[in-house]
Amino acid sequence: MLGRGTVADQILEVVNSHPHCTLDELTQRLQEWNWSEVFIEVDRLSRLGRLRLTQSGAGFVTTLQAL
Repeated sequence: MLGRGTVADQILEVVNSHPHCTLDELTQRLQEWNWSEVFIEVDRLSRLGRLRLTQSGAGFVTTLQAL
């Protein structure tokens, strides 16, 4: 069960407990937030150096890694 907190807190909690999860997996785990809220916060955390976004495979699956 995720703790209460900001979307950023919850994103980092999920990514820390599920390293290399995809953006789709993240949004499935954070159903109380809509996709755009999660995406905006992932982008912000990436720009701050808190997350790393990587693309893998021909399907361009974006994976997340907490730093």
